[in-house]
Amino acid sequence: MLLEFYKYQGTGNDFILLNNLSGTINLTYEQVKFLCDRRFGIGADGLMLIETQPDFDFKMVYYNSDGNLSSMCGNGGRCIVAFAKHLNLINQKCTFLAVDGPHDATLENDNVVALKMNDVKNIEVGADFYFLNTGSPHYVKFVEGIENYDVFNNGKIIRNSDRFIEEGTNVNFIEKLDNELFVRTYERGVENETYSCGTGVTAAAIIAALTGVSNTKNNCLIKTLGGNLEVTFDKVLEQNFYNIWLKGPANLVFKGTITINE
Repeated sequence: MLLEFYKYQGTGNDFILLNNLSGTINLTYEQVKFLCDRRFGIGADGLMLIETQPDFDFKMVYYNSDGNLSSMCGNGGRCIVAFAKHLNLINQKCTFLAVDGPHDATLENDNVVALKMNDVKNIEVGADFYFLNTGSPHYVKFVEGIENYDVFNNGKIIRNSDRFIEEGTNVNFIEKLDNELFVRTYERGVENETYSCGTGVTAAAIIAALTGVSNTKNNCLIKTLGGNLEVTFDKVLEQNFYNIWLKGPANLVFKGTITINE
């Protein structure tokens, strides 16, 4: 089977995008895993199909690089909005359906996309960590010396602990540096550190606000290995955050075709 694909990245979090508006693409677990393989396939942190959905501009279907359908991906959501613009499905604003429900988005210019995330409630405060859901589950922990921190091994231990071994969790290590928050994430489904994680930096920004680490009450500047993002939000009660927006670049890297076994 010959597939036309587009490769996008949002602050180094990279994705394969497929146009499935016709509904003719049905990929198996093995095919998705192959396409995302960095040695034998195209290579990506995840794969998305853009599909038609009544009452919405489009539907986002997201797979992790391990081949499994996954929960919400924030950077992926921003990239699929840029892809929808490329396909002339939308102009500067849209509403699409993802696995965690509807999302609004705006394109501020050719490569900056702001994505509205779901409200966040019921944040778990642990002895030295925080746990919350921003469309995907996230474990957040403050560390020192984050630039040299062993994210892979420490993240892997937490992700595979007794509590998370079944459903898994993303693990975020964060440190306040000057006027920004440096966030590094070990992602489930990728089972490695990624250059950036949209739902992860959203979780980190909320925890920074919750703990008073953030300089401002309703926005947080984020540094990741792959670039800079901004998260804005409003807060009603101590642990109730709403009107959450994730903003940053989303760029087309290249397009091409690939033949895969059926």
